[in-house]
Amino acid sequence: MSFILFDQVSFRYPEDPDDKFVLTEIHLNICSGEFLTIVGANSSGKSTLGRLMNALILPTIGSVFVNGLDTTDPQNTIPIRKQIQMIFQNPDNQIVATTVEEEVAFGPENLCLPTDEIVERVDEALKITDLLQYREYPSHLLSGGQKQLLAIASVLAMKPSCIIFDEPTSLLDPLSRKMVINKVLELKEKKITVILITHKMEEVLLSDRVLVLKEGHIEMDTTPLKLFSSPIEELISVNLYPPEIMQIISSLKEKGIQIPPEIISSKNLVSFLCQST
Repeated sequence: MSFILFDQVSFRYPEDPDDKFVLTEIHLNICSGEFLTIVGANSSGKSTLGRLMNALILPTIGSVFVNGLDTTDPQNTIPIRKQIQMIFQNPDNQIVATTVEEEVAFGPENLCLPTDEIVERVDEALKITDLLQYREYPSHLLSGGQKQLLAIASVLAMKPSCIIFDEPTSLLDPLSRKMVINKVLELKEKKITVILITHKMEEVLLSDRVLVLKEGHIEMDTTPLKLFSSPIEELISVNLYPPEIMQIISSLKEKGIQIPPEIISSKNLVSFLCQST
């Protein structure tokens, strides 16, 4: 079922002295419950595309619809943002409260929800993100990964249908990155629509579908498996490189080891190789 629809959308920032379009003629349909990754070089339009989805910015040409609601209609702004929440690259830029509990309660309180419901939402969001034991902890003392989990908890307390992640792991260490991505995968299991903007190709492998942007255009709209099965020259032309696991699989195939095409994760590859020996 269609959830987000771009109908021939082009966009340029009004303050741009070059008056250049950042996105041009984007036609895109995102289904409810889908896990979509968006990749591309710097300045390809990835973050702009994400901000158009929840009316943070409005199309210069064309229309964006969320569950049939036109983002350009001011009356639709609040209903759209209740459905679609966004997590940004730097968690420090989106944390406003002094404690973990206050931060998660901030959104529901602004919706003027009953106190009992706010408490219930805060408890549930903290449990999902494994932050329940930190509820009275000062938010500024959390680690980078915990701060990003706090941002996710704050969004979950709003009970959105969709969460957009704009490079949420780019500033994190490997352990924190894994912690955040595991929570992203759990959201997928809860049937929340997940849109992940990323530069990390190993994260692309986790998604159902991948969108490749190049200079403001949709260059590819495909599955991760088909994308990384493309010739290396084609990937390089859009500034992408296969993740390490795909390079390993390619080397094994060159040595005559037949790897089923559905295997694209290290866990599944190890399992397959162990069963084959």
